Amino acid sequence: MSGEAELRVTFFPPLYLQRRIWVLDVLRREQVTEIIDIGCGEGQLLAVLCQPALCLPPPDPGVLTSPSDATESTIQADDLDLHPRRITGLDISSHALASAIEDTSPAAANASYTRWEPLQVNIWHGGLEIFNPVFVNAECIVATEVVEHLPEEILADFTPMILGVYHPRLLLVTTPSYGFNARFSPPGSTNTATGFPDPTKRTDRVFRHHDHKFEWTVEEFQQWCSDIAQEWGYDVDTTTIGRAQEKDKWGRDEQLGGASQVAVFKRLEGEAWAGTREEKSTQMKEKSKSQKDHWSAEEIAKAVLDKFEEWEEAEVRLEEIWFVEEIGAMCGGWFEVLIEAIEGIAKLSLQRSRDQRRGDWRVLLDGGRPGKKKRTSEWAPEEPTDDLFEEVVQEGYRSDDDPGFDWGSGLYSSDSGVDLLWDISKEGNAWARQSAWTCESSEEDVVDWSRWSTLSAAWDLDRPE
Repeated sequence: MSGEAELRVTFFPPLYLQRRIWVLDVLRREQVTEIIDIGCGEGQLLAVLCQPALCLPPPDPGVLTSPSDATESTIQADDLDLHPRRITGLDISSHALASAIEDTSPAAANASYTRWEPLQVNIWHGGLEIFNPVFVNAECIVATEVVEHLPEEILADFTPMILGVYHPRLLLVTTPSYGFNARFSPPGSTNTATGFPDPTKRTDRVFRHHDHKFEWTVEEFQQWCSDIAQEWGYDVDTTTIGRAQEKDKWGRDEQLGGASQVAVFKRLEGEAWAGTREEKSTQMKEKSKSQKDHWSAEEIAKAVLDKFEEWEEAEVRLEEIWFVEEIGAMCGGWFEVLIEAIEGIAKLSLQRSRDQRRGDWRVLLDGGRPGKKKRTSEWAPEEPTDDLFEEVVQEGYRSDDDPGFDWGSGLYSSDSGVDLLWDISKEGNAWARQSAWTCESSEEDVVDWSRWSTLSAAWDLDRPE
């Protein structure tokens, strides 16, 4: 389909803001005070949650000497404010977390408002498939525009870990609605000009983002939600949000629904369900605990070849492969493991040179041909591309609730403006990193519960005396 045939579709507020508003509305309605943002990216939602509330919740009886109409009247939903006490972010991209750390630091708070309540903020670096006991029995976990970016093997761990091991009171999920993509084209046409064909080649669908591993129809999303809710003991409500401002000339608006699908999972209480979750999640915890220091050479080799295919390159520097975080993690932090894996691949050749540092050694793909680069460069990270259609029609609005990254890509870098002091130590299977913020931090700086999940930053924001 030519670009001329594409239909103009705009959203107001921008779609990423509509998703954020939906999340905040649910948090207010449920009076949530503890939030974990899985796949928090650069921390846009966390930064909003860090802003102090305008005032405290209504006081307990006895605080006021004489009740009045104002104090006795029922608080309306529109009057509710958020009063978070603990905010946590988790992401696999250290580059994105550098911005999250900066934007959630005490210095980023709105100085015009008084902080009436204490707030604890923790930023974690790692994969969601790695068990973190701190997340168990959380009040609310949020995953906005995350699941569609997960590789198949990580997606399989998503619900056992989130709903089973962590079993939060609430889980909020958003993901694109594949059916809405038809809204960008006339009936019978497909947006192949600017869309992205399914990278897994499992379907002939065209997606909104190059890193989406899938996009579900409304029926597929509802079925997934229903199945996992039934398995792990949750009630679930689903709907769509994000209607186009323009009226579709073919009358498809009601049929296609909103651009984003959303779901609220609420935990079912009772000893029976608690026992079921505990029994079913035991294997997931054991799987996470038993993960070895590094993956097999065959698994690392497959990941390297997948990156060559994704980048459409025939030759790259060894260091560029190492800077893909998931590959570095698969190697357990050992450069030598990567070299051994590459030299064991018949399709790859490693050009060693005594005159070069090993990071500059060239890795060649046999039979490959140069193509268009689709990767992050070494020292100038490419700005993550957001949801295609939002980027095109929003005239500059970023879909910053959409991670827009490959789970496992990015650089160990602090070039986003935050001055990070990485204090790296290895103790058993634990990697610890500590930010340079001087505010009060958590008591434990070295985390020993996984091989590759670390506390990147933590601080407590106290109310004034």
